Amino acid sequence: MKLIIVFVALSMIASLGLASDPSPLQDFCVADNYSKVFVNGKVCKDPMLVTAKDFFYDGLDKPGNTSNPLGSMVTQVNVMQILGLNTLGISLVRIDFAPGGQNPPHTHPRATEILTVLEGTLYVGFVTSNPENRLISKTLNKGDVFVFPQGLIHFQQNVGYGNSVAIAGLSSQNPGVITIAKAVFGANPPISDVVLAKAFQIDKQLVDKLQASFWMDNN
Repeated sequence: MKLIIVFVALSMIASLGLASDPSPLQDFCVADNYSKVFVNGKVCKDPMLVTAKDFFYDGLDKPGNTSNPLGSMVTQVNVMQILGLNTLGISLVRIDFAPGGQNPPHTHPRATEILTVLEGTLYVGFVTSNPENRLISKTLNKGDVFVFPQGLIHFQQNVGYGNSVAIAGLSSQNPGVITIAKAVFGANPPISDVVLAKAFQIDKQLVDKLQASFWMDNN
């Protein structure tokens, strides 16, 4: 009986350890976007067909277009841009902010994020899970680094007088992003206004107005 309990416990620990991007079992597994096989992640390209291009991305020095209602733009560098990131459990983004620009409250369901400010001043923070919902926030300047734990709602706001730029690493080849306001009020098909009115303790007319608004992505 003790042996069975130990085996079950070890199995649970192992399953938790695998609850992330799949670990590589060879030097690399460059994604094959032409494969019709559906797997968790992407199918490997024939290693003999791999070239340096599969591990390369250019243009991250170019500012993103922040001429939008949010005043920010996220340039993603994940497995969709660099096929060689497949199974490596890492990706990158550049975030550009106009003065007053914001990367609105969002989550990454599959990744922790570590962000460093290259230019400007950002007010950043994340909110812990229920029941505390504690806001942990800080104003960052050039060279400062901040970590956003996986799955927690977080944000960045440019509070400086000029443009701001940040680079962030994420612990997944495909971290995913859920922008809270857009997901709730811009769901397709829409979430029932009765549900949202009760959840947010507001009247249905305000819910209808919010659902009729344009909810944009900044990436």
